[in-house]
Amino acid sequence: MPFQTSQTLTQALAGRIAGHVSKADRARAQWHLLDWAGCAVAGRSEPAGRILLAGLEPSPSARAFAWGGLGNILEMDDVDKRALLHPGPSIIPAALACAAENTVSGEALLDAIVRGYEATIRLGRAVGPGHYALWHNTGTCGAIGAAAACASLMELDTEATAHALALAVSQSAGLWQTRHEPASMGKQLHTSVSSRAGFDAARLAAAGFKGPLSILEGPQGFFAAMCPGADPAAVMAGEDGWRIHDVSFKPWPACRHAHAVIDAALALRARVNVLDTGGDILVETYRDALVFCDKPEPESVIEAKFSLQHSVAVVMVRGRPELADFSLDSVADPAITAMRNRVKVGQNGTFDANYPSRFGASVTFAGHTETVPDALGDPENPVGLDQLRDKARALLAAGGLSETETAELMAAAETASPELGGLILKVLA
Repeated sequence: MPFQTSQTLTQALAGRIAGHVSKADRARAQWHLLDWAGCAVAGRSEPAGRILLAGLEPSPSARAFAWGGLGNILEMDDVDKRALLHPGPSIIPAALACAAENTVSGEALLDAIVRGYEATIRLGRAVGPGHYALWHNTGTCGAIGAAAACASLMELDTEATAHALALAVSQSAGLWQTRHEPASMGKQLHTSVSSRAGFDAARLAAAGFKGPLSILEGPQGFFAAMCPGADPAAVMAGEDGWRIHDVSFKPWPACRHAHAVIDAALALRARVNVLDTGGDILVETYRDALVFCDKPEPESVIEAKFSLQHSVAVVMVRGRPELADFSLDSVADPAITAMRNRVKVGQNGTFDANYPSRFGASVTFAGHTETVPDALGDPENPVGLDQLRDKARALLAAGGLSETETAELMAAAETASPELGGLILKVLA
């Protein structure tokens, strides 16, 4: 639907996401559903996951909140690099919580996920670097996608959907101060709040509750209050087609800003024996990767996941990074500590110029350089379904599921089976 200047942005966006979802779009949503299920089940075993699930009330709003934090805990959730956010952790739990209360088809669930991703990604791509400097885009832009997904499942018309989107944006929150304190679980709270806010906004809109439709572009709205230098028109800009196809999958259990560095380190390790030869290892990448992940001496699991130095050290000492490589035992491993001390990081203008459209990095040692212009899992350097299945299988096992339970949940997620809601309720009780 073309954007009419008489419409507010929430009304225009509600019209846009009402569009047709094809079989190919649903197939893509199945991949994201599978990926989230693995991340969430593995996350339930972590301290933050156990706290979120403790005393879970049997209501869809409470489930959206509790499940909303699980998918982000291990830092393996999907990511839209241009919006600089993770859509899955907020949108999919809200949709599942909503679907669990109603009889919906697998197609309806997948359509809802596609529409939710669209709303979150469009908003995230419009907020600009001034917003990302202080605000966690996943938190601030997640609620609108969760609301869009739930509105789709509730079969709201475009006007009611616009009110749901407006009510969701009214609750946008999530400050980056959380990343400066290693013990903080604030990132997971951001996704929990976004998921619940989106569900509640759609539920209220379905009952006739009205929101401020000009919440995005109004003089005291979202862009004015939280997004210096933003481009509100970008919410409706761009070609037709669903943005879910642009979203990246994360193969490694670390911050996405570390992934291109990991890929380059793996390539270099295959060519050069770093273990038996002394000298510094030079990492070059874009500025935001350094802002978020220049941590030469991590002291916690989350700091290890946000450390370029630790990521490179793990690769050079052990090879392909696994979940256990970011544990406290790995942080304290003398061999990894010694290797971390050899890793030096720097900013590169070429990678800066291409960011955020491309997440690139290079790693150099002893005159040998490996450059990765696009991190593995990006649309330009994609992973396949078999790789995603392997990732999900490993995560579900890490979350304590048996082989039978893993196979059952994977099959339900891949087909968006009506049984999926019941399985999620059982596993994430």
